[in-house]
Amino acid sequence: MSCMENDSKGDSLEQLRIRLAEFAAARDWQQFHSPKNLSMALIAEAAELVEHFQWLDEAQSRQLAPEKLAEVRLELADILIYLIRTADQLGVDLIAAARDKIRINEKRYPVERVRGKALRAREYD
Repeated sequence: MSCMENDSKGDSLEQLRIRLAEFAAARDWQQFHSPKNLSMALIAEAAELVEHFQWLDEAQSRQLAPEKLAEVRLELADILIYLIRTADQLGVDLIAAARDKIRINEKRYPVERVRGKALRAREYD
């Protein structure tokens, strides 16, 4: 079985991290996977995602044609892959970081102050 084949055991971020590290190691790509290079690749992939939504209105962006959705799905996968690889190179636990950020945002954006509004944190003062 290839390290990148789909299987039900590969559903956690840790399992994906391991599979991606094996994928890079097998190709001797570790030498290229610095946090700088990976973060640059991540932003390039994010830009490719944005291109799919450029010029669409809100409703159109929620109702993509199946072939467009398939393309967006792969862009999202690229972003996730580069995000996981960047975090791996820096020793960042993405789940713990996300939990920490949610706690921070709960304090910055209390429900009673922000419900139904989309402003930057400083604009609620």
